[in-house]
Amino acid sequence: MLAPLAFNHAGVTVPDIFAAIDWYGGVLGLTHIMGPRLLEAHSAATHETPSIFGPRFARAYQAHLLTANGTGIELFQFIEPPVADRDGEMAYWRPGPWHLCFTHPDVPFMAERIVAAGGRQRIAPTVFVPGRPWQLVYCEDPWGNVIEIISHSYAEIFANWPQPGMTEPPVFVARPADPHPAPHPEPA
Repeated sequence: MLAPLAFNHAGVTVPDIFAAIDWYGGVLGLTHIMGPRLLEAHSAATHETPSIFGPRFARAYQAHLLTANGTGIELFQFIEPPVADRDGEMAYWRPGPWHLCFTHPDVPFMAERIVAAGGRQRIAPTVFVPGRPWQLVYCEDPWGNVIEIISHSYAEIFANWPQPGMTEPPVFVARPADPHPAPHPEPA
């Protein structure tokens, strides 16, 4: 069995890469380590981009930020085609990531900080297991990317459920029988 892989980075699309570098650095404390650099479909230096983004892609800016634990946030500002405004709905029902989560012990403080810097708070800070100190809040950056702030490490919170103090234990869902089981060798 393969050992768990380390999470390396996540890519985030923004309409103004310079403003995003400043916002993520100033509000969340991320360190700007590289860029922005120009990505072009016809450039030998970035020759892989048409295969990644498809035939409509021509140009983009890319920058790299670093979190406290060394995980990267890769910012993209697409130029051709340009970044389109969101339609106002968070598309959580579509496959793929729909939020980034950062850890900070003072969740209300971070929510206030995000809002003061032009972001939006989606919910009030919430203690989600009675009797435990775990809090979370969902916010958005100024461009509508959803950001969760959580008070404790992921492993501490989710590795041992149900937790003492839960008034309603979680309902776990059983894995369905595999409709395509792996073939087994015939007995000799």
